[in-house]
Amino acid sequence: MPKHSRRKDSFSILLLEGIHNSAVELLHKRGYSNVESLTKALDEAALIEKIAGVDMIGIRSRTQLTETVLKAAKRLFSIGCFCIGTNQVNLGAARRAGIPVFNAPFSNTRSVAELVVAEIVMLLRGLHERSAAVHRGQWPKSAKDSYEMRGKVLGIIGYGHIGTQLSVLAEAMGMEVRFFDIVRKLALGNARPCGTLEELLQVSDVVTLHVPDTQATRGMMGAVQLNQMKPGAYLINASRGTVVDIEALAQALRGRHLRGAAIDVFPREPASNDEVFESPLRGMDNVILTPHIGGSTLEAQENIGVEVADKLIEYSDNGSTIGAVNFPQVALPTREQNPGTRFLHLHRNVPGVLRQINEVFASRNLNISAEYLQTDPEVGYVVVDVDGSVDDRQVQVELGQIDGTLRVRFLY
Repeated sequence: MPKHSRRKDSFSILLLEGIHNSAVELLHKRGYSNVESLTKALDEAALIEKIAGVDMIGIRSRTQLTETVLKAAKRLFSIGCFCIGTNQVNLGAARRAGIPVFNAPFSNTRSVAELVVAEIVMLLRGLHERSAAVHRGQWPKSAKDSYEMRGKVLGIIGYGHIGTQLSVLAEAMGMEVRFFDIVRKLALGNARPCGTLEELLQVSDVVTLHVPDTQATRGMMGAVQLNQMKPGAYLINASRGTVVDIEALAQALRGRHLRGAAIDVFPREPASNDEVFESPLRGMDNVILTPHIGGSTLEAQENIGVEVADKLIEYSDNGSTIGAVNFPQVALPTREQNPGTRFLHLHRNVPGVLRQINEVFASRNLNISAEYLQTDPEVGYVVVDVDGSVDDRQVQVELGQIDGTLRVRFLY
C-alpha cells in the first residue's frame, strides 16, 4: 500500500468566527487533530501572520481573504466558507494559487425560509409597529392595516433552494405564490412563474428576494422597481445586501408607497458586534431590521459545520473537488476503491499539458490505472492514479516543471 504524502495530524487547520463545533468533531473523527478554532475574525495584519503556517482555513462572512492575504498563505491548499456567500474570498487569486474554495449552499435553507415566513406574518399584521407603540406606553388596539396571509400573493424573486422551500411553506399557509427567475424552473405545488420581474412586482402583496450577489442582481431593486410594486405592498430581503437600493427603499417607505419591509442584509455591515450599525432605515417602526441572521440557527450552523468540513476532508483525502466554487469539479473514487498512487495537477488550460503529464509517467514505465480531467476556460484539473513503484518526490518535481502548472500535489 503506498504511503500517504503526510500524516493527517500534521495538517494545520484554522477555523475563525465561531464555526460550529460539529466541524471540529468531524475533522477530529477523520484524523485531523491539529485544529485551532477562534471565535472572532482577524484583521488583515493578524490574518497574514496567522495564515502563513496554515494548510486549511475555515471562515464565515467577516474574514476577508484578499489577494494580499492569500499571497502570505504559503502552505494553504483549501478554503472553507462556512456560509452560503463567498464574496469575502478573492476567488480568482485562490484559483491562480491552486486553492479550491468550498461553501455551504444548502444547509441553512430551512432556517432562512422560516425567518421569511415569520416576517411575512409580522409585516401583514403590523406586529413590529404595534410592539414599538406598546413599548412607548401606547395601546393601538385596531384591525387597521392588519391582514391574514391566506389569499395574499407572495412574489419570490429567485426560485432556488430557499425560494422553492419558502414557496411550499407559504402555500401551505394559504398564500398564492408567484415567482421570477432568469433560469426556467419547475414550479412546486400551485406556484406559477411570472414572465418578467415587472409582472411579479405588480401582482404581489409581499415581495421576497432570494438571489446571489452578481453584476445582474446588484441594485436590481432600485427606485424604478420599488415604484412598480403594488401600493401598500411589503418587501423582504434575506439574500444579499447589494440587491436593494436602501436609500430608494427608505423613500418608498417614508412616502407610504410601501407599507413595510424586513431587511436582514445590508450593503455595508458592521465588521464586529461592537461596531455601530448605520442605515437610513433605522428608527422606522414599520421596518424589521435584523443583523444578517437568516441562517443563524443552531441547527443550520451545525449542518453547515458538517457540510463544509466534509468537503475539506474529501479534497484533502482523495482530491475530490465537488462543491468547489472556483475550481473544475471532479468526483473521485476513494483510496479503498483505487489503491494506486495518486497525483493532483492544476494548470492553466493551454494545449499540450495533458500530453506532457502522461509523458512524465510513461518515461518511468508507470501504468496509468485511471485519469480524471475536468477543465473550464481558464484552468484544468487532472488527477492521475498510477501503478508500480513510484519516486513520488521526483515525479512531483517533473510535473511541477510543466509549463502552465499552477500546483502539484502528491496525495498518496
